[in-house]
Amino acid sequence: MYGELAPLGGGDSIPLMKQDLSIGRRESCDIVLRFSNVSGQHCQLYVQSGYWFVQDRGSRNGVKVNDQRVTEKRLDPGDVLSVAKHKYRVVYSPQELGATGPPPADEYESQIFQKSLLERAGLQKLFRSRPSSKSGSGKSDPDQRSRYDITSQTDDNFRDPNRPL
Repeated sequence: MYGELAPLGGGDSIPLMKQDLSIGRRESCDIVLRFSNVSGQHCQLYVQSGYWFVQDRGSRNGVKVNDQRVTEKRLDPGDVLSVAKHKYRVVYSPQELGATGPPPADEYESQIFQKSLLERAGLQKLFRSRPSSKSGSGKSDPDQRSRYDITSQTDDNFRDPNRPL
């Protein structure tokens, strides 16, 4: 046995007998959950480097880990896995599954470090340096934001007090 899923509302624990398990309502799944809000092929559990991971299989009601909706995530011992609205505590020992060193990064962690801080904060468009386009009125287009240029004498920058209007 590679661990177990302990239902939070009480009941019998579900043993994790293989290192790659499918969870869903279909009889062909390794772990069958006979609830109407569980999809036929709801999610997949698998072991990687001694840690359990969950991957949503396009389920209608989703998968959550510690009340955060995920598509793929590492399950640490003691995490709460929600399949639709059914909650289970994940119980296992990474050392017994062959874990050595720090846990592997899950999909979210590996993706987040590929983006800049501005992109992650949603500010990339605001601070991107673009040439300002001028319309016929001499004013810059409000959709075309650019950085302040101290050497520019356009209407958008401060005027030189020694220069006549």
